[in-house]
Amino acid sequence: MAVYTPVTSAELSQLLADFDLGTLSHFEGIEGGIENTNYFVTLLLQGQKKEYVLTIFEELSFEEMPFFVELGHWLAERNISVPYAIRDRNGIALKQLKGKPAFLQPRFYGADVPAAQLRPHHCFQIGEALARFHLAGSDFYLKRQAHRGILWWRRETQAIAHRLSSDDADLLQQEVLAFDRLREANWDLPTGVIHGDLFHDNALFLDDRLEAILDMYNAATAYQLYDLAIVANDWCSRPDCSIDTERESALLEGYAQIRAFTADEARAWPILTRTAAMRFWLSRLIPWLGIAQASRQGGDMKLKDPQQYKNILLSRLNTPAKLG
Repeated sequence: MAVYTPVTSAELSQLLADFDLGTLSHFEGIEGGIENTNYFVTLLLQGQKKEYVLTIFEELSFEEMPFFVELGHWLAERNISVPYAIRDRNGIALKQLKGKPAFLQPRFYGADVPAAQLRPHHCFQIGEALARFHLAGSDFYLKRQAHRGILWWRRETQAIAHRLSSDDADLLQQEVLAFDRLREANWDLPTGVIHGDLFHDNALFLDDRLEAILDMYNAATAYQLYDLAIVANDWCSRPDCSIDTERESALLEGYAQIRAFTADEARAWPILTRTAAMRFWLSRLIPWLGIAQASRQGGDMKLKDPQQYKNILLSRLNTPAKLG
C-alpha cells in the first residue's frame, strides 16, 4: 500500500478540529497511490457519516500548493468533476501534517476501469471530459511549469545516458530533440492547464458512466494536445503496446465534439504521442535504475516497468498516429 506518511487518529483529529465537518469515525490508507499518501476519512456529524479523502503530498512543496488549491476550486466552480481542497472555518484549505502539505477533499464514488476492460465508450467519455477540463482551464489565472516537463527530461536524459544502452540513450535524445523542434516551429497549438497524468486509474466510473477525474497534481500549463496524447497512450494501448485504433478514434471523437482541433494540431499529433511516451518511459526508468527519491522515505516506492512505455514509443514510431 502506498502510504508513505503514517498518521495517528490523534494527529488527524487535530487537523480536523479546524473544520466544522464532524468528528473522526474511521480512516484507512488507500492502495494504489504512487506519488502521494492518501487516506479515506469517515466523519460523524449529527448522527450522519460522510466520507472524505485526505492527501499528504510527498514531493510538492508548500510553495507549489496554491496553484492546486486554486485550480481545484476553479474547475469545480465550472462543473468539472474533480476533487478540491475543502476550506476550513477560517477559509484556509492548505494544511500541514507531519511537516508536509495536506488537503482534505470530497470523496467521489465509483472505480477505475481495469486496462483489459477499457472499451471505446469509456474512451469517448474521457475524451469529452478532458476537452471540458481544457476549456474550463484555458483562462485559469495561474500558470505552472511541469515538474517533469521539458527542462526535466532534457536534464534527466543526459544524467542517465551512461546507464543505458547506446540505442536507448539515442532514442531518448531523439525524442527530446523532436519536441524541441516542434516548439521552435511556432505552430497553432492551444495551451492551458493540462491534467498531465490522466491514466485510466485516475478516472472513476459508476455504472459505466464517468463520475470524476482524480489526481491533478501533475497539472501544469502546456499544450492541450500533449495531455490528450498521454491519455491516448494509456487508454488505447493493447497488452502488446500497439494502439487500439477503435478506442483511439472514440477518444478523439469525444474530445473533438467539445473542442475542435486546429490544422497544426493534426500535424503535431504523431510527434506529441511520441513525446508523451518518452516522458513516461523516462520517469519510470529513473527509479527502475535505483535512483531514489528522498521524499519517499516513509514507505516502499512502487515501481512500474519502463519497458511498457519504451514499447509504446516504438509502436508510435512504427505506426505514426493520425488525428482524423
